Amino acid sequence: MSEQRLRKAVSDVSSEIFKYGSMDMKAISSSAVLEVKQAECQCCGLKEDCTQDYISKIKGSHSGNWVCGLCSEAVKETLEHGPKMAMQEAVSSHKDFCQKYNTTTRLNPKLSLTCAMRDIAKKSSEKRDSKNSSISKIGRSSSCVPRIDLKK
Repeated sequence: MSEQRLRKAVSDVSSEIFKYGSMDMKAISSSAVLEVKQAECQCCGLKEDCTQDYISKIKGSHSGNWVCGLCSEAVKETLEHGPKMAMQEAVSSHKDFCQKYNTTTRLNPKLSLTCAMRDIAKKSSEKRDSKNSSISKIGRSSSCVPRIDLKK
């Protein structure tokens, strides 16, 4: 059954190729190869094959930087929900994040987890300290029960 489906798929593809049989296939393939270029993401380093028009469009919308789709979404999220910043600052911020990730998490995931837990504990401690410092502590100078003060 699967062989028949495979043959049918191949025959469908071949019939499509034969429809364009009058066109010079070498000319089509060489012009398509010339249009596609490899672009490297300025943030994470991912390389993709893209047309020159697409590369220009992405660079134009990201302050002259070519970023992959995933990084583009992260930059967009930063602009929408993060502190107010320009596109160049958002791309630079995400680039710094990617570089930090590549040098820590990718190389040593256990160490990265340990550092993350340390940061969470530090923030929690700072939060508790700030709550305690805002409440004024009243020191007791004498007891409200006189016989306690008499014992010495």
